[in-house]
Amino acid sequence: MKLAPLFLATIVVYTGHQANAAALRVSVQSGEFNRQSSIASFTVPAAARGWQRLETESGGAVPFQVDAEGKGWFVLDELKAGATKSFRLKSGATAAEAVTVKKDGALVRLAVNGKPVAAYQTTPSTPPPGVDAHYAHGVYLHPVHTPAGRLVTGDYPPDHKHQRGIFFAWTHTEFEGRTPDFWNMGKGDTKITASTEFIAVDRTWSGPVQGGFASRHRFTDRLTATPKAMLNEQWTVTAYNVAASGGKAWLLDFVSTQECSGTSPVKLPKYYYGGLGVRGQAAWDPVDAVTFLTSNGDDRKKGDASKANWVHMGGQVEGAPAGLAVLIHPDNFRSPQPLRLNPKNPQLCVAPSATGDWEITPGKPYVSRYRFVIADGPADKAELDRLWNDYAKPPTVTVE
Repeated sequence: MKLAPLFLATIVVYTGHQANAAALRVSVQSGEFNRQSSIASFTVPAAARGWQRLETESGGAVPFQVDAEGKGWFVLDELKAGATKSFRLKSGATAAEAVTVKKDGALVRLAVNGKPVAAYQTTPSTPPPGVDAHYAHGVYLHPVHTPAGRLVTGDYPPDHKHQRGIFFAWTHTEFEGRTPDFWNMGKGDTKITASTEFIAVDRTWSGPVQGGFASRHRFTDRLTATPKAMLNEQWTVTAYNVAASGGKAWLLDFVSTQECSGTSPVKLPKYYYGGLGVRGQAAWDPVDAVTFLTSNGDDRKKGDASKANWVHMGGQVEGAPAGLAVLIHPDNFRSPQPLRLNPKNPQLCVAPSATGDWEITPGKPYVSRYRFVIADGPADKAELDRLWNDYAKPPTVTVE
């Protein structure tokens, strides 16, 4: 299987006397695409990692942030295809935080400029009145809001009480001769064959350009007398201070890394759903209240079981159109990945198992990367194509 690259922008660093320079020259090449509000990153030379001022050639400051791994982040406002733009990196004060990440009880809340983007539910949430306790679930993102504050995710829907916001779960698995189901927990009866358990939030961070969290989970097989760990998972979720689509959209990166807990592989037989799941908000529950669009131009019916670079789900929220799109990284396993677009409910799944058997083997991490575009307005195919190009083939950054 393919593993996604660790960097969102190509980097070439020229060493030598740069550590003693008063400033470093940072050059951005747009490549084959026009760029607008594009996320750019590069590895900052070790001696310059305390430098916090990025400025244009005319001296104007650009919000800049160096993360814990020494990568520098900024937003490229605009650059035509084939063009190059230069900046200077030098010492200076850190820009004010724009993306904030705060713990709030069992939630981790992500906001941009004071506006809510998403919340991460760690331990199981409390089911609404009338819903059995065995449906309680944690480890998901909800609520998720657009820049205008419109809710686009749902939780504990009456038709599928186990579905929740943005989550990651395998449906049809084989592990040591057993078949635990991590998706349909509690469906139909109180029998729980598997569980996804929150372990810890390892870190959170905030900053002028981006903020997020890293957390750990455990996939546990419960078909044995003593539950047995099957997969260890890490999430890294990052929100950006980007005025995407003219300020109408948030960008949220989601990375899941799964590894076998022991020496046994996890087999994933061919099945039409299981993987990254998204449940849309309750206003879209009527079958004709939600629309789907894929990168191929397909609707709900034609797009189901197709393979695509992205998929959008949306509908009316408080009298205005809103929705969210999942951009699928080209280095993901079996990319462009197969889709499951539910014919009756506002629910989608990116389902790599749909095209055949495969497995996660010990010592080989399985990495899944997605970018969510959480937007006000109807689906815009040209804009989503542009945003996918930014994600899949970001601008190239060099330092000298």
